[in-house]
This record gives sequence, C-alpha cells and structure tokens, in this order.
Amino acid sequence: MKKLAVFSVVAALAFVIISCGGSKKSSGPIVWKLAFNQSADHPQAKALQKLSDDFFEATKGRYRIEVNPNELLGDQKTSFESVQNGTIQMAMLGNPVVEAAAPDFGLLALPGLYDSPEHQTAVFKSGILKDLFTASKDKHFIVLAAVHGGTRNVYAKKPVRSPADLKGMKIRVMQSKTMLDVLNAMGANAVGMSQGEVYSAIQQGVLDGAENNEVTFNDLKQYEVAPVYSYTRHFMMPDLLVINTETYNSLSPEDKAAFDKLIDQTIDVCFANFMGQIEKAKAEAAGKGAQFIDDFDSSVFKKNFEGLVKAFIGNNAVRRDLYNKIRATAKK
Repeated sequence: MKKLAVFSVVAALAFVIISCGGSKKSSGPIVWKLAFNQSADHPQAKALQKLSDDFFEATKGRYRIEVNPNELLGDQKTSFESVQNGTIQMAMLGNPVVEAAAPDFGLLALPGLYDSPEHQTAVFKSGILKDLFTASKDKHFIVLAAVHGGTRNVYAKKPVRSPADLKGMKIRVMQSKTMLDVLNAMGANAVGMSQGEVYSAIQQGVLDGAENNEVTFNDLKQYEVAPVYSYTRHFMMPDLLVINTETYNSLSPEDKAAFDKLIDQTIDVCFANFMGQIEKAKAEAAGKGAQFIDDFDSSVFKKNFEGLVKAFIGNNAVRRDLYNKIRATAKK
C-alpha cells in the first residue's frame, strides 16, 4: 500500500510538471486585438500588419497584434468603446470618432490646417501633439499616433465644383460635429453615418453622395453608386491609432520603448503606403467607370470655412496654441 501511495504521489507530481510545461509551451504570445474598418488590402491595414510582425520580433514572440479588418469587431464607434472598456486593445479610427470623446481633437481636422500631406505628416512626427494624445488617459485610451488618411473630396452622380453645385445634396460624413459643420458650410446637407451603410444609402437614394479619399472610394467600390469624384479638397483629416491605457501601461519599460519606436516608424509606413496607393486606386476606379474631376479651383470653398475655424478655436488657449504651432511648422 505504501509503495502504491508513493507511486501515486510521484505520478501526480509528474502530471503537474508535464501539465505546467505543456501550458507554458502552448500559451504563445499575448495577443492584442486591433479593429480596422477598411479591407485588408487598404494601405493602413498593411502598415498595421507590419507593426504586428515587427512587434512580435522585437519582443521575441511575447506579443502579437491581431489586425481585424472590415469592421469584424464592429464599426468605429463600437470599436472605440471596446478599446475604452478593455474588450479589445487597439483600433485605427477616424479623427471624428475620438473627437466625440475628446473635443480638442476636432482641431486636427480643421480645413486649411495643413498645406500638404507632407506638412501633415511632419506635424505628426514633430512631438507637438504629445500632450493632446495623452490627455485622455483617464478615459481609458491614449492615442499612439496620427497618420495620413488622405485628402477628402466629394463624390456623387454629378460634378461638384462650387457651393452652388452642393446645394440640397445629402452628403455622408463621419458622425462628427466638425465634419457636419464643414460640409454644411460648403452648401451640402451633411448626414452623419457609419461607413458600412454608405453604399446602400446612396444606392437607395437616401444619400446623394459622400466624401472620402480615393483609396476608400475605390476600395469600397463606392464608384458603382456615386461615380463622379470631384477634388473639393475640403479635409485632410488624420486617422488615429488608439490603445487602451491599461494595456499600454502593462508593457515593461523595454517593451514599451521598442513599441514606441515601431509606432513612429508606422507613421512613415502608413504615409508611404497611402501615397503609393492613390494613383493605383484612381486607375482601378476609372477602369470601372469612375470620373475624376479636377478642372476647377477648390479654393472657392475656403471662404466658407473661416468662420468655422475661428468659432472652434474661440477663446480656448490650448486650441489656439496648438493651432499656431501646427501652422508654424508649415513655414519652416
């Protein structure tokens, strides 16, 4: 009986050791889920996948970022809420989604703020947005980076060359007060709506058109229902890579340093990918019947924006200081 008891104890210990060893081997990396509302072919999706691969390598397999495209984790509003409550760890979001929770972000989407995509990206890498990005940490998210999300233009079933052309047209924008105000000022009837509803809404006549960059216009095949793309150049709105505050703070100092370095590189990768994709997107859409209208001066809309910019900044010293810093970078 004693021998049997000893054998049983040894067997039990062996089972525990084997089980623990097996668990350790099979546990794998810590996986962070990242929500993305565009397709896996989108230039930002490819940049995010590179970030995942590089972070996995930099941490020797301890971390992996799982990129979920096509709104698989919900639309942008839902994804943002999931980041805040910790259900998922990261998301790439349009600036207006974050603006709803932190209104100062509306500054980054003001019309006329950036002189060019290159100027915008220089601002994103300058460090002057750091305080803005971390001010929301108590709301359970921080912004890791802003990236170039293209220049937004209006597309519909007819050309749009002036405010008169937009009069009475129902144009989709993201659910953002800033964007609604800008499109309304341009002469349209702006309608806030999630991206996943846009195609069918135009198809059914609920909308007359929408506004976005060439890549999204082509990627989501919206040229099928609104084939005339007019270069109104009214927005150069960034996309924001956000992370749950607690998730970010869980990194060791070494892993955090490696992650931050990769995030800085991701800004460049997103920019290069996006700019490289624009002409390809235009060619593909044109091959499917889209028209690109650029035979007018888009500055005809600028005077409509001046009041909006002044009203947004108002007497807010933080917004005024940041606006001046961003504009100052254009003069260097």
